[in-house]
Amino acid sequence: MRFQVLTIVGHAPHPLTGELGSAADRIAEVVETAVAAERLGFDAYAVGERHAGPFLSSSPTVLLGAVAARTTRIRLLTGVTVLAILDPVRVAEDYATLDQLSRGRIELVVGKGAEAGHFDLFGLDEDLQWEYQAEKYELLRRLWREEGVSWEGRFRPPLKDATVVPRPYGPRPPRVWHGSATSLNSPELAARYGDPLFSANAVQPREAYARLIGHYRERFEAYGHDPRTAYVGAGSGGLFVADSTREAVARFKDYYEARVRQTHRPHLEGRPGYNTPFRTVEDAVAHGPHLIGSPQQIIDKILGFHASYGHDLQSVTVDTSGLSLPEQIDQLARFAEEIAPVVRREAPTTLWREP
Repeated sequence: MRFQVLTIVGHAPHPLTGELGSAADRIAEVVETAVAAERLGFDAYAVGERHAGPFLSSSPTVLLGAVAARTTRIRLLTGVTVLAILDPVRVAEDYATLDQLSRGRIELVVGKGAEAGHFDLFGLDEDLQWEYQAEKYELLRRLWREEGVSWEGRFRPPLKDATVVPRPYGPRPPRVWHGSATSLNSPELAARYGDPLFSANAVQPREAYARLIGHYRERFEAYGHDPRTAYVGAGSGGLFVADSTREAVARFKDYYEARVRQTHRPHLEGRPGYNTPFRTVEDAVAHGPHLIGSPQQIIDKILGFHASYGHDLQSVTVDTSGLSLPEQIDQLARFAEEIAPVVRREAPTTLWREP
């Protein structure tokens, strides 16, 4: 198993105290957490992209550029790049620049995004989100693999003999994962191109994600790709490690349940992938994707995910727990020291060991 730290740079008032720090301080925390993640031995650090709601992650390329300048080893991912609303030419340029800056450490997770409001913000039709995604991804692949591209599609002006610069850093373009939350469209697109899949593993029951991953693996092989390269990543809820599950529940209960109330979106009630069904911390510990509890309980939960998903990369999120930055880094240290070594041993992978 490999491990990454993910942030979507939430910036909402504390659900219990109402406190809200400055945007500048919140963004600085992102970079400092990435530096700590590298020091602690995590394999990757990911920054999401949101253009609506209480987030500061509308420019992940800028944030990842700052992280690249402060790190040397850790892989840098997105989570996700909202390709459906972006121009593939600009995506190719920006992330190839980051690939050069980081000397080949960039990988993308592309998706149509988890905030319904961003289609209106960019003047796009939400009903066409999957058509946008498929067409734009096809063009992005060509721009990174070919020079002198001539292309014509539905959603942007044609290209004639176009070569984007800079070119990607290495002999192969950055790896692209496909973010999967609720629909079979992303698993199908990933399987078609032989790309890895990243399951949100966030607010639905585990069985829903297992169904999407199962479809991906079935179609991956049907398209003629080597099933040994069908890599899968999985997200998780917030991380909160304590000496015992009782202590974790006692310390985290009020914050967790207040945050569930704060983030509930009544206008999206019934739409999968938006409102968590795990309304109490006890339910989240027992049945949800959250990594809350003793080190052994978290080990058991991740290995339970692995039994369902067969995944290679586990993502953890530490900045949704209401903790200060030093406390968040302490949580990551406990995870790196007490949890990751056991899971690595029990669930080996060839991810990031390929020639």
